[in-house]
Amino acid sequence: MENILVVDDNEILRFTLKELLVESGFKCNAVEDGTKALQQVKTDQYDLVILDMRLPGMNGLEILNRIKKTNNTLPVIMLTAFGDIKTAVEAMKLGADDFITKPFDNDLMILTLRKTLENKYLKDEINFHRKKLDGKYITEGVIGKSAVMQKIIEQVNIVAPSSLSVLLEGESGTGKEVIACLIHNLSERNEHNFIAVDCGAIPESLIESELFGHEKGAFTDAKTSKEGKFELADKGTIFLDEITNLSDSNQIKLLRVIQERKVTRLGAKKSIKLDIRIISATNIKLADAVNSNNFRQDLYYRLNEFHLELPPLRERKEDISLFVEHFIKDSNEELNKNVKGVSESVMDKLMSHSWQGNVRELRNVIRRSVLLSREDIINNIDIPDEIRFDKTENTSSASSISDIKDELEKDMIIKALKDTNGNKSKAAKLLNMNERTFYRKIKNLGIS
Repeated sequence: MENILVVDDNEILRFTLKELLVESGFKCNAVEDGTKALQQVKTDQYDLVILDMRLPGMNGLEILNRIKKTNNTLPVIMLTAFGDIKTAVEAMKLGADDFITKPFDNDLMILTLRKTLENKYLKDEINFHRKKLDGKYITEGVIGKSAVMQKIIEQVNIVAPSSLSVLLEGESGTGKEVIACLIHNLSERNEHNFIAVDCGAIPESLIESELFGHEKGAFTDAKTSKEGKFELADKGTIFLDEITNLSDSNQIKLLRVIQERKVTRLGAKKSIKLDIRIISATNIKLADAVNSNNFRQDLYYRLNEFHLELPPLRERKEDISLFVEHFIKDSNEELNKNVKGVSESVMDKLMSHSWQGNVRELRNVIRRSVLLSREDIINNIDIPDEIRFDKTENTSSASSISDIKDELEKDMIIKALKDTNGNKSKAAKLLNMNERTFYRKIKNLGIS
């Protein structure tokens, strides 16, 4: 039995309406002013409100506005005098579902009320099914209805409760950190820290301190003791992104920590026991790095107890529409916009693009389009093409130029290492190159 709230300062009309609604099979409560109406909406559960336009104190428009702020899905039918049609239209703009002029016809009142309730139930059903779909296709930020992503989520659910180390591989922008976070959240460690470390963003000279911590006075700038990332992740999960950026010496140190499940801060004499899960990620095939002697084989097997390869967006195009809807919603909230979707032609363009930057590229395109849109539907979209990925022209000449460039760089690096007696940090400074880039080039150029 639907519960209806009647708000009108006319005692006779309140009585008449209440009798009519009860006789028609509804439950009804009636109050005479806005203050009581708002209190009723907050404390009791109503399916619909019948609200008079003219009331003492707060008028109907103000009450309507406050009701919608309290519960924007609660239907409101406005009661208004014939001469207030213009105000009734304004009420519709503010969220009223319908209006009836006084004096009203009883049959018309019940018909309007039932139609409004029917629309409410239809919207509720749509929202219910949408939430079910969101629950199926959006799992803690992981979006995907494609078969390949459903398989990934299935595998995540299998490995998450275990203690296995997980290796995630996939192109940049495919969501490796999101998957790592999902594994953590579905594990028994979810009440403890998830610590993400970008191994490519920390200078070589600082990475040991960042990962394993240091004691006061361990080096020149160590003015206080500091916990490393591994200590912070104790009993939780550490996510090592771009693991191939670790130098050989730091790979050895990481291997020792994994084997012993203990960490020793720089400058410390005692080690600290750890209960930790390791998830690592790379945007290249780690096995290829092992085969080219750029990554330790023993460390590879320690990290690769369970392997997940995340597909690029161009191989899961069924998910693009889900991402577009999700990114539009996020962008609307961030940018205070009200974009509802994209046109069919825009969606066709999004579906046909190669998305070499994957989900990250798509998000940036949608975010920019929402910002620039002046309508509620995006009818035009600009996908920047400054970076060309197709290499169909001049591949042989480009290859030869690249080879020459590599040889020159290799000679320069070897000379710098000789001039600094093999000190890589000093060699990087001598070449005016940051250490992360320097170590990557050493690996890629095969310099021992």
